[in-house]
Amino acid sequence: MSNLVLYELEGCPYCAKVKNKLAELDLEYEPRMVPRSHSERTEVKEVSGQTGVPVLVDEEHDVRGMPESDDIIAYLEETYGSAS
Repeated sequence: MSNLVLYELEGCPYCAKVKNKLAELDLEYEPRMVPRSHSERTEVKEVSGQTGVPVLVDEEHDVRGMPESDDIIAYLEETYGSAS
């Protein structure tokens, strides 16, 4: 069982790419919606040091706040792809 958390914003195409990969790999995750305003995204800033989304947290693999959808997708494929 995975401990994945995805910080996301509704309507964000980069977040959708990551969510599609999570679904493709049949991974469960906890979605955390962030506010539209970057200045109100304190939780995601504390986790990742920036306010952009998506941001992935995977405590099981000591990933504390990975930004950038392409990096997240590559990480998911590398870490979980062979298990599916």
